[in-house]
Amino acid sequence: MLKFPFRRLFHTSVTQLSEFSHIVIGGGVVGVATASELQQQTGNNVLLVEQHDTLGQETTSRNSEVIHAGLYYPKSSLKAQLCIAGKNKIYQAWKSGDLPVDLQQCGKWVVAQDEVEEEYLHKLGSNAKELDVPVHFVPLDKAKQDYPLIRANRAILESPTSGIISAHEFVSFHEANFENNDGTVGLNSKVVDIVHNSGTSNYTVTLGVDGEAIEITSDNIVNSAGLFAADIANMILPQQDHYNYYYAKGNYFSYTPETPIGQRITDKLIYPCPNPNASSLGTHLTLDLGGQLRFGPDLEWLDVSSASQIDYTPNPRNLQPAYEAVKLYFPAITPNALSPSYSGVRPKLLSAKESKQKFADFVIKEQEGFPGFVNLLGIESPGLTAAWAIADYVKNIYHK
Repeated sequence: MLKFPFRRLFHTSVTQLSEFSHIVIGGGVVGVATASELQQQTGNNVLLVEQHDTLGQETTSRNSEVIHAGLYYPKSSLKAQLCIAGKNKIYQAWKSGDLPVDLQQCGKWVVAQDEVEEEYLHKLGSNAKELDVPVHFVPLDKAKQDYPLIRANRAILESPTSGIISAHEFVSFHEANFENNDGTVGLNSKVVDIVHNSGTSNYTVTLGVDGEAIEITSDNIVNSAGLFAADIANMILPQQDHYNYYYAKGNYFSYTPETPIGQRITDKLIYPCPNPNASSLGTHLTLDLGGQLRFGPDLEWLDVSSASQIDYTPNPRNLQPAYEAVKLYFPAITPNALSPSYSGVRPKLLSAKESKQKFADFVIKEQEGFPGFVNLLGIESPGLTAAWAIADYVKNIYHK
């Protein structure tokens, strides 16, 4: 791995005005996968910059590591298309031996407790069918026989292509591909300014590295800065076109039964019916790759104006509401069996109120008036699942 501030490592040629063909900003799983795909294209020379000392430290390392099937999203949306494509790429590469990461295709249940939720499940099933995502209803008597500790009063929709994956190993996979194809990684490198050079139609990116300002030129910019993506976009956009982010925190809770349960709880992920427009999928039961249960995330809107102000300490006030939510589908749980574990934060393009009124899609586009500058905004769940497909999508913007 090449690290700053070794400026001499960067090279130019007589045929290339810029030092790099692309600078990808942000070393989360989406940025790393995108840098890797771009670097594999003939003639590209890609720099991946990350403000932390390792890749995948922020949102990528703070999620439930679920491989989402893609059944919740409107057919026309990027979230649906890229989630399904990303899921398929993961499973196909894994089954062929080309993706050496730890994962399990364990499946998940979405459970309904009343008539309204049952009606929602039938609509969800219809949406899944339209998306060609396999789902089926599980007979309640069979469900009770298989997992008697899980409550579903009205209906269960099973999603067999849902699963779990090691986010860390998935990042490492794309990182290795990027470096093996001679990509350049710059760690501890914070973007502090971006200038579009209209005369040469390239970009000058100023990086803060160890208290020193370093200027790097690139023909193209990919803004995959996650929680900071709006800040990055606003560095070059006129004031009237600025993006505004809202931040939604999800607290996770570990599970330790107060007394031994004495039987298997579940081998499936268990999800309640979600909030309107899937702004949250509810406080659900997930498994880690070691088989341990955990619950979350919940949904807590933060009153901060910048991602740099985020406090990732799990909110203990959310413990009781989480318990009440989980108890609806796992009635054997006791209040003291849950404890705050960790949290993650989603970058939202819609406010809390707006999120209840309409669906928020990914925004992935070349910014008008700034050729070669591609923004990735609102990349939240199912970003981990969709990452590889997002990388292909961005690659195809440049290499049609």
